[in-house]
Amino acid sequence: MSAGPGGATARCRQFRHLPCPAAAPAGAADIKERNIKVGIGLTADHPQGQAVAKFGELVSQKSDGKIKVKMFAGGLLGNDVSMVSSLQGGTQEMTIPDTSTLVGIAGLKEFGLINLPFLFNSSSEADALLDGPFGRKLMAKLPEKGLIGLGFWENGFRQISNNRRPITKAEDIQGLKLRVIQNPLFIDTFKALGANALPMPFPEVYTALETGTVDGQENPLATLIASKFYEVQKHTVISNHIYSVWAFLMSKKFWDKLTPDEQQLLTEAADEATAFERQTIRAFDATALEEIKSKGVEVTTLSDEETAKLRELTKPVSEKFVQEFGAEGAREMQAELEKIRAAKN
Repeated sequence: MSAGPGGATARCRQFRHLPCPAAAPAGAADIKERNIKVGIGLTADHPQGQAVAKFGELVSQKSDGKIKVKMFAGGLLGNDVSMVSSLQGGTQEMTIPDTSTLVGIAGLKEFGLINLPFLFNSSSEADALLDGPFGRKLMAKLPEKGLIGLGFWENGFRQISNNRRPITKAEDIQGLKLRVIQNPLFIDTFKALGANALPMPFPEVYTALETGTVDGQENPLATLIASKFYEVQKHTVISNHIYSVWAFLMSKKFWDKLTPDEQQLLTEAADEATAFERQTIRAFDATALEEIKSKGVEVTTLSDEETAKLRELTKPVSEKFVQEFGAEGAREMQAELEKIRAAKN
């Protein structure tokens, strides 16, 4: 595959967070034999795993089989925190952590703004924000931390499941032992709702639910199905409390070894895989509700009044973390969201 005149350089100028390689001569595609390990915490049949498989197919096609992508699903290579560290160290090529994982790395706190409670009204709003100037600004922070960002993947709106009782009002969350992401924003959000928030790596969640170590957890519906949490959970409420995003990451140490043609090839494959992932997870989510009900899980929804109570309870949490993650970045994000919403009307 030829990059074309200045192909990789033109590409990185379009996506300004990517370091710009020198342009390869026209017609002189430089593709070497390479192996890429992609570690994920979810299962291979989850939409995230399906998208990794699609990425592998695309890379194989574009490289004539020279670059091979191998997926390690189900936390085989570790949890999000350890795999991001492996990318920085150059011992693993790719992973797709929740963006909240990146907040723990010095200089990347602004990624936490994406997870503020009740920030987005829809997935389309999130796409517009993350694919626009604000998302590119976040990605531009990654190279100096040993990471390359190749796209934002949708995880989706998070819902609460538990074994103790159906949740129909804000007060029902109080006293529940809920597993949350190992991130202060998530911990404080659920403490504000009166839950006992227990941070835990994702690969440990099923067993914790099964043994009663925790009463419940919070994740998008696609995760609840793919990870078979319906086997160990009785109740789910459509709370939409936080919109969750994954970052499709590559080790900068690996990226820097690649030729310009290889960088362009992988960037193009990542773009196509990102579109595939969003389409796949949204189709999955559209049928997830009925599937969960068919597995015997009782599903409840919150009235607008009860949702407003949750917003009010979490408002101090948002205010606290806006200051911690960066008030200026929060203002930029909010201004961009207002533009996106105005353009819809």
